[in-house]
Amino acid sequence: MKKKLYFGSNLKMYKNIKDTTEYLKALADYTKDLSREEIELFIIPSFTTLESASHCYDRQYIKLGAQNMCWEEEGQFTGEISPLMLKELGLDLVMIGHSERRHVFGETDVEENKKVKAALDHGFTALLCIGETGEEKEFGISPEVLRTQLKIGFHGVPVSQVPKIWVAYEPVWSIGVNGTPATADYAEKMHKVIKACLREIFGEAGDDIPVLYGGSVNPGNCEELIVQPSIDGLFTGRAAWQADKFDRLIRSSIGAATR
Repeated sequence: MKKKLYFGSNLKMYKNIKDTTEYLKALADYTKDLSREEIELFIIPSFTTLESASHCYDRQYIKLGAQNMCWEEEGQFTGEISPLMLKELGLDLVMIGHSERRHVFGETDVEENKKVKAALDHGFTALLCIGETGEEKEFGISPEVLRTQLKIGFHGVPVSQVPKIWVAYEPVWSIGVNGTPATADYAEKMHKVIKACLREIFGEAGDDIPVLYGGSVNPGNCEELIVQPSIDGLFTGRAAWQADKFDRLIRSSIGAATR
């Protein structure tokens, strides 16, 4: 059986409500002929756009997610957004541990673990982002870093919740404006480490967790990345932020995977 391919994008702090709703409507329209049995498409916009985004297009075509979430349902957490607030919007997934949350805002592996558990306990798909810095890569400790982020991130999560877990591998040195994409070989090597670690944590069920590559994914490298045996999808940055361009990237990736 052909494996399902995952395609998504985190819009970071870029599009306003109007931009986001127009983008989602266009993306749903461009991609609606693609079988959702074969692909999973998701977009993660900013918090202020989510209410409008949640009912501006046919939700069967694109899963909608939040960029972050507090691990508590309510309380004295000024500026935070709780799982109950996101549930009101009928969201599908929550992204946890994005490298900017870790490295700009100082979130720890233990905090990501609390968020993963809260997301799963409230019925969301939890997309845990992991990745090593350029310095850690230079020291040759990338596998150890990834294994640590996974083992703490999923600590205490029962096997029964595996169907709602996704992982995105985003090397910190490869994301953002000045990022350099990982080679397909390097990405595959790290994805193998991740898959082996997920198997250690969850047993055979760990094999079912989709692992996506993110980090300067573009039309020039999407095909060689998607054909790697351990890469289940592409978490695309700015190359996805125009609906027509993302549609073309998705189709060329599907074409490569099918060939």
